[in-house]
Amino acid sequence: MIGSHWPEPASSGAGLRMLELARLFVQQGWQLTYASTAAPNDYSFDLRELGIICADIAVNDSSFDGFVADLNPDIVLFDRFTMEEQFGWRVEKACPAAMRIVETIDLHCLRQARQNSFKVSRSVVQGLATEELHSDLALREIAALLRSDLSILVSDYEMALLIEHFAVSPGLLHCSPFMFDQADIGRPTPAFDARQHFVTIGNFRHAPNLDAVRWLKEQIWPLIRRALPDAELHIYGAYTPPAVTALNDSKTGFRVLGRADDVHRVMQSARICLAPLRFGAGIKTKLADAMLNGTANVTTSIGVEGMCGGLPWSGAVADDAEAFAAAAVSLYGDESAWLAAREQGHAIVRRLFDGERNGRELIARITAIRGGLRQHRLHNFTGMMLRHHHQRSTEFMSRWIEAKNS
Repeated sequence: MIGSHWPEPASSGAGLRMLELARLFVQQGWQLTYASTAAPNDYSFDLRELGIICADIAVNDSSFDGFVADLNPDIVLFDRFTMEEQFGWRVEKACPAAMRIVETIDLHCLRQARQNSFKVSRSVVQGLATEELHSDLALREIAALLRSDLSILVSDYEMALLIEHFAVSPGLLHCSPFMFDQADIGRPTPAFDARQHFVTIGNFRHAPNLDAVRWLKEQIWPLIRRALPDAELHIYGAYTPPAVTALNDSKTGFRVLGRADDVHRVMQSARICLAPLRFGAGIKTKLADAMLNGTANVTTSIGVEGMCGGLPWSGAVADDAEAFAAAAVSLYGDESAWLAAREQGHAIVRRLFDGERNGRELIARITAIRGGLRQHRLHNFTGMMLRHHHQRSTEFMSRWIEAKNS
């Protein structure tokens, strides 16, 4: 596994995802090496606890060539398409028989297109015009997926977008949402009367979370507070910037509390999770955690995208500030609606986030492709063509940077 960061499962959904994949691979009895271009920090999970070998690597450095050749892996998984761009051509040269997989986390080109559209419209962004999707970032990202033997998606919406809009072959894609332990789904959690206040949580290095808090502060929370003068909103998140910390106001119940030590405890103490996401992509970890912990929620059309598997939502969906606040107030005071939302959340988690089933299906897909890798690649002529040209352009750019740095 080649990671842009060392996994921080308590900080972000991306960190949680990479850790659950690492655990899945170790459970198969596979020998796993995790290599990263970043330095670990106090919040990085110590992968050595799982028996995983850890290695430091550098971009634009030919030392990686010898490292991966000596390792001679059967499978290489890239954390996001940018790692495939940096190291895919090196892996192919040193270990041509190794299966190459991209874990997308979310479609970066979709998230960027929505963010750019939001800057113009200042409203919830779901549908996009073709010219908005066809950015330089999309050209890079889709090319990386086509060069790879398999790309893992977490959202069925993004899977459909790749197939129907970008004409990526389904044979190159696999949708595998989060992998929760089924024993944790539907376990006893605090009742309606034992909970109070609202909560939102998210890594503040992620632009949609930053915007959500600003929207809450400026428009949504004043409306909720007016109807529920004793209610508080507890805002948690890793890497909280000073601009967000400055929004803390105990007089209005708008509490910025920083990093959550235990997301399950935080979710189970709150009655409602608020997730007013106006742009973004992929799986929304805060909503998955809310449903796992029996916490009803209010979110937007972006929030529910790829998150319900066609089942009724576990709360309410609203795309403007007034409707969002009204839904939050109504759900907060309606025990029967809250209980129904909790049960709907459990049903969604059982359908989408069954860890045993999702893990089993992913391993079966990887194993099947590995068993017929040569034929699999012959059916991907576009990928062969892109690798032919990409190796020359990216390789020579990388070698030029390395020579310049030395």
